[in-house]
Amino acid sequence: MPDTELMTINMGPSHPSTHGVLRLIIELDGETVVKCTPDIGYLHRGVEKLCEYKTYNQCIPLTDRLDYLAPMSNNLGYVLAVEKLLDVEIPQRAQYIRVLMTELTRISSHLLWLATHALDIGAMTVYFYAFRERESLYDLFEMVAGARMNVTYVRIGGLAADLPAGFVEKARDFIDKFPGFMDTYENLLTKNQIWINRTKNVGVISKEDAVAMGLSGPSIRGSGVNWDVRKSEPYSAYNDFDFKVPVFHNGDVYDRYLVRIEELRQSNEICRQVLDKLPEGEIKTKSKECILPDKQDVRENMEALIYHFKIITEGICPPEGEVYLSIEAPKGELGYYLVSDGSDKPARFRIRPPSFVNMKAFTKMVEGQLLADVVAIIGSLDIVLGEIDR
Repeated sequence: MPDTELMTINMGPSHPSTHGVLRLIIELDGETVVKCTPDIGYLHRGVEKLCEYKTYNQCIPLTDRLDYLAPMSNNLGYVLAVEKLLDVEIPQRAQYIRVLMTELTRISSHLLWLATHALDIGAMTVYFYAFRERESLYDLFEMVAGARMNVTYVRIGGLAADLPAGFVEKARDFIDKFPGFMDTYENLLTKNQIWINRTKNVGVISKEDAVAMGLSGPSIRGSGVNWDVRKSEPYSAYNDFDFKVPVFHNGDVYDRYLVRIEELRQSNEICRQVLDKLPEGEIKTKSKECILPDKQDVRENMEALIYHFKIITEGICPPEGEVYLSIEAPKGELGYYLVSDGSDKPARFRIRPPSFVNMKAFTKMVEGQLLADVVAIIGSLDIVLGEIDR
């Protein structure tokens, strides 16, 4: 065989199908990928170090900006870690609302994945349909949080506010209509021969490799591993709801697509159950370690006034210790590691972002594939550079 000369090209960091400022250094033999080296760090903001100089409450808005497509999930994971340090109980209504909002966030995140993934491969119609539904979800987020994207809704000890009037009815209307929207998406893609040709047996990762490389979320469930933090290590009120964890076994782009499609349906059903069972009651813990006293108490009670001033000036001060807590974010296992030295600021703040860990498997997935398959494989991982670079 004659010697062939490899060609090295850059894909990104300003490329629409890299889903952010990601640079890929690709070595090609013709159209075949011989080696691919991701080059990250173009979006680095130092969130973890910033949080070590802020009070525990001040860290919450910074978590919004990690996976900026799933801010409710980011908020919840961090807040649960702090609450584990504080060892406080959260009212059941707050727990249910947290589940509702994070599952609506999962739907919103998966819809953007579906829209952009389809567009990357050449299917434009799905993009417009999925964004139509995301607008409805953003309207719901705006009702509860006053913001559409960076919501900062979850609080240490509860929620920023209760659900507003009309929210339950509007959310139920979306949930009732959503299965019909899902049928439309699947009619356009699931049995479309062009879609199948572009995704079947592309970017395959075996079950063993997926486990060895630390994949999580839909990316590992598409390789036949039944791992979902909501089931294996339940948090909030997930034990109260009945849902299935979709698992497929081929480990290719198509099966990762099928996992997320089924997750959209399952998340919708979880939201329906939350609304059916939503209890009355408080949305904030009564533990004084977490929240400010009521305004009436401050006016009438000198002890409450003193504590109110202490919280404002010193913030929440968990006892000394360390904790790791993870949740099932839309892209996989999102974990927070916190070390408390007893002050009002974390001594150490580290994040285990699913996109960063999942990106490790990308190099193996693309080897031997065609250059045109690279964008399909990136889309199947559903990465976001906000949490890769942090």
